[in-house]
Amino acid sequence: MRAFAVLMMVQGHTVDVLLSNDHRLPDSPFFAVWLFMRGMTAPIFMFTAGTVFIYLFRLADQPFKSNPRVAKGLKRFLLLVCIGYLLRYPTSAIFDFSNVSEKSWEIFFAVDVLHLIGFGILFLICAAFIAEKLKLPDYLVFTPSALFFFLLYPLANNISWIEIFPRFIAGYFYKGTGSLFPLFPWTGYLFCGAVLGSYLAKNPAVFKTSEFSFKLFIAGLIIFSFSFFIYPAEKFLYGELAANKSYLGTIFLRTGFVLMLNAAVSYISIRINNIPRTIILIGRNTLLIYVIHLMILYGSAWNPGLNRLFEKSFDVWNTIGTALAMIISMIMMVLIVNKINNKIRLRLKNG
Repeated sequence: MRAFAVLMMVQGHTVDVLLSNDHRLPDSPFFAVWLFMRGMTAPIFMFTAGTVFIYLFRLADQPFKSNPRVAKGLKRFLLLVCIGYLLRYPTSAIFDFSNVSEKSWEIFFAVDVLHLIGFGILFLICAAFIAEKLKLPDYLVFTPSALFFFLLYPLANNISWIEIFPRFIAGYFYKGTGSLFPLFPWTGYLFCGAVLGSYLAKNPAVFKTSEFSFKLFIAGLIIFSFSFFIYPAEKFLYGELAANKSYLGTIFLRTGFVLMLNAAVSYISIRINNIPRTIILIGRNTLLIYVIHLMILYGSAWNPGLNRLFEKSFDVWNTIGTALAMIISMIMMVLIVNKINNKIRLRLKNG
């Protein structure tokens, strides 16, 4: 699922950067399917991040204070947030900010997916601590936490946080400062994934059964279907304007779809004797792929991106060809890095 999510993200970003507006046709079934899947990529990525982290956290089966995943999680939090800011760093001079424009500062302080996942992991650690201290099952802490970020989203999105906090803090609460992935509602997807991760850790053999895939699919289908009937509840809770924007409807639709997709992947994995090594390596190197493909497409303070040269100027076939080339190059990069790492480990082992 991690491999699928990151490759979907690579092609999604590539197409979004290069495809001409003349070919972005809402009536085209192909573009509609692409647009739908593009909207699902981030929830898949975040759900999977929550699943993997809590799965490994609970698999350690140790008290919070002695669980090695606590320290690893905190390091991961700092790493992701730091990389997130470095990718948006406003100047190549590192310490000279005299020529940084207001627009560049806005971009720097905008919250992106790495910031979000980093803080999401921090919140998961805190939630796991609370669950242990209160002696509660994980789902009784993770599920309300997910609902907290989901249900407060319409309210948080309509508050002018920039009038309350400095820009670098306000960006974590809403999109008003240019943030792509504020805490509301996106952290909720990590907590939803955490519920599944905790269940898998406590039932380590369950994913090998068709029954698990079936139940997961049914749960996803129910949530997915519920999204189409949630309008009255949204209208009651937040008013007609928010209901018309279908904040909660979209959240439930995405959550249900992600669960159904996980069920499908789980079922397929049962039928496969061995998952290809390449897929495993891609799943383990999602951060590397994410960072490198963003630098190629969008550039950074130290390199120009393809968007500066070819932004929204390609036809359909050139865009598809470039997206495939990006995916292949990311896969080749992972294989080369793995080969180099194996050689280094072998040399260190042999002294």
